[in-house]
Amino acid sequence: MGSQEVSSTVDWQGKHVTVAGLGVSGIPAARALHERGALVTVVNDGDDERARAQAAELEALGITVRLGDGATLPPSTELVVTAPGWQPDKPLFLAAAEAGVPVWGDVELAWRLRGTGGREPAPWLAVTGTNGKTTTVRMLASILQAAGLRTAAVGNIGVSLLDAVLGETEYDVLAVELSSYQLHWAPSLRAHSAAVLNLAPDHLDWHGSMAAYAADKGRVYEGNTVACVYNVADPATEDLVREADVEEGCRAIGFTLGAPGPSQLGVVDGILVDRAFVANRQKQAQELAEVTDVNPPAPHNIANALAAAALARAFGVEPAAVRDGLRAFRPDAHRIEHVADIDEVRYVDDSKATNTHATEASLAAYDSIVWIAGGLAKGATFDGLVTGAAKRLRGVVLIGADRALIREALTRHAPEVPVVDLDRTDTGAMSEAVARAAELARPGDTVLLAPACASMDMFTNYNKRGEAFADAVRARADESA
Repeated sequence: MGSQEVSSTVDWQGKHVTVAGLGVSGIPAARALHERGALVTVVNDGDDERARAQAAELEALGITVRLGDGATLPPSTELVVTAPGWQPDKPLFLAAAEAGVPVWGDVELAWRLRGTGGREPAPWLAVTGTNGKTTTVRMLASILQAAGLRTAAVGNIGVSLLDAVLGETEYDVLAVELSSYQLHWAPSLRAHSAAVLNLAPDHLDWHGSMAAYAADKGRVYEGNTVACVYNVADPATEDLVREADVEEGCRAIGFTLGAPGPSQLGVVDGILVDRAFVANRQKQAQELAEVTDVNPPAPHNIANALAAAALARAFGVEPAAVRDGLRAFRPDAHRIEHVADIDEVRYVDDSKATNTHATEASLAAYDSIVWIAGGLAKGATFDGLVTGAAKRLRGVVLIGADRALIREALTRHAPEVPVVDLDRTDTGAMSEAVARAAELARPGDTVLLAPACASMDMFTNYNKRGEAFADAVRARADESA
């Protein structure tokens, strides 16, 4: 069965479908296909207690589940639907390719199933990029809601797209966060409008190369009907627009932190302005919001707001709703989150900055910084990051397994900056890190947790790392009160 033969118009009754992976995407996919009469087999690498409990629930519905063996393609498989994180070189997918069996991700399945049951399918406004996706999608949803539209932030943000397109709520439009993994497995996705926020090396072990990673990100532009939104400061994103095959009349729309040219959104005298969706973009600009309406008004967050505004404007949202939506938006925890001011020193939690690209943006938001950094480097190098931030650094406190890599970069490019190297990776190290950072800080400085590394050497995830930082800061604030 070719990939074009399986679609929302096909009778799924009796179709043999293999779902790869239990979890956030696999379980809804298995249920949705089973409800439509498909013969579903779920395969999963793991065979732990949680997997067995999930398997029991599916088996009670009549779905076959095979635990501990995600490598073998079940006989008679006509379609594979995979969890987005499964790597393309897994034996299951190689066997599928050899057998001519198409492989879809959960996003592809959701795209194919939208509009079933006689309802009008909601258009998708899609966002991808190395950093800033979740914030931008949530800003976009806030703007759309301010415009009175029925919408939801869905996709990689944690809400299953399948649940969104098949649930009881009928949406006017969806704000969709898409990872490179999801885009890799979504060949027929065609968004109303889409944005690539930025591109930096990430997940290269999964994609195999930077070119392959960028190509998967660029899939988000394929078939766009109204706008392809790109980052003027990141030419690679505009290159992806040029390479995309879009619908006739679809426009390239840039966003910039500087004054915008025609067909761009940007910033003029502290005002977010639109020179793309106005009657005379050669000579006119529409005020959308003030920089102070963006929370927090850090440069990279203003860029996120401009991208969200561009997608909303592409959908016909009025300027006042852009302003109101941005004012109403509150960022998720651990994303450049102000924790407290103690003795005229600001303490900021950006534990979500798990790579150098995100940390570069975080460091650029403040003039004088005591930087808390370190963790699992995931193969990253830090010379460029340190070189760009050196003049802003009052001091550095290093934690985590790969802190030596950052220390060596500091020695090479910022030898005058005092460095505290905490030779411990227990969770209690964060309290000491905050205490040592406070010793280095001066009134007017910012103590910034922006690790540039993953957290799993010391913490369960970046949320736990951020919580440890915030707890240590608040304890210190209570002592000084």
